[in-house]
Amino acid sequence: MDVSGSTAGASLDPSSRVARGVLLAFIAFVAYSLSDASVKLLAGSIPAFELVFLGAALGLLAVPMVKGADERWSDLLRCRSRLMWCLRAVAAVAGSVFSVIAFTMLSMAEAMALLFLMPAFVTILSVIFLKEPVGWRRWSAVLVGFLGVLIVLRPGLQPFTMGHLAAILGALAGAVTIVILRALGPTEKRISLYGAGLIGPIVASFLFAAPHLVMPTPRQWIFVLGYGLLAAAGNILLQLASEHAPASQVAPAQYSQMLWAVALDALLFGIGIDLPMILGSIVIIGAGLFTFERERIRKPRWWNRHPLIRAR
Repeated sequence: MDVSGSTAGASLDPSSRVARGVLLAFIAFVAYSLSDASVKLLAGSIPAFELVFLGAALGLLAVPMVKGADERWSDLLRCRSRLMWCLRAVAAVAGSVFSVIAFTMLSMAEAMALLFLMPAFVTILSVIFLKEPVGWRRWSAVLVGFLGVLIVLRPGLQPFTMGHLAAILGALAGAVTIVILRALGPTEKRISLYGAGLIGPIVASFLFAAPHLVMPTPRQWIFVLGYGLLAAAGNILLQLASEHAPASQVAPAQYSQMLWAVALDALLFGIGIDLPMILGSIVIIGAGLFTFERERIRKPRWWNRHPLIRAR
């Protein structure tokens, strides 16, 4: 991490630090959105596993920026719970592959709306695996979130495709990652958890992609680099944002991705958004924000390290 930047940040008054953190968070989610757009611009011309492999490999460039001063490179592979580290790696592979499929087959807005189902899955998994008490308010938010999904999907009015399933499974994989981070957060180093999210996709995706490797054309390389480097930039910016502002200020910025998804659909792909998509997205995002607010009020022990932020 850049020491001079950290020193400069420390000299700011608290309100300015928070403002800088929130601004960095919004920029981070712009980078994530452009990374997702790069996937759609490839239009499936690069197999999903190969694209995930290349993106994760490029993500290694972000490691020096997210590695703490007290962390070593070997900590990428070192952990106290090998099983949970491997589960984190598997969830990272699944989440990345399903997201690539979703953004390839669906409009960006539709894929994003379904991926925002993640907070509902986090609530359910937290009850099952973390034994977290959940009141009627958050259960109501879960039900409302699934109602929003039905509005977006319009069962009976449009076909349910592999893209829809991939987006929902991507949200579930992201939720698994969040729950694992919450379970391991107090005992594992941050760089170890981050490393599992890179090493898993690099190794597993290469094994699945090896029999069907495609050499990208120069034009495709532009989008491949956009996918990997912009996601890495988003990780770095989000890390910097969390150093300046509390989770309660940083996490809601992720919902700005819906606005970018709509704008990029229109500008790059000529795809509009209809009324059911608007209503369903509002319902899903509203349920997610309500869940976030309830957790902010309760502040469970893992809150400061792993709030409801889209897992990458």
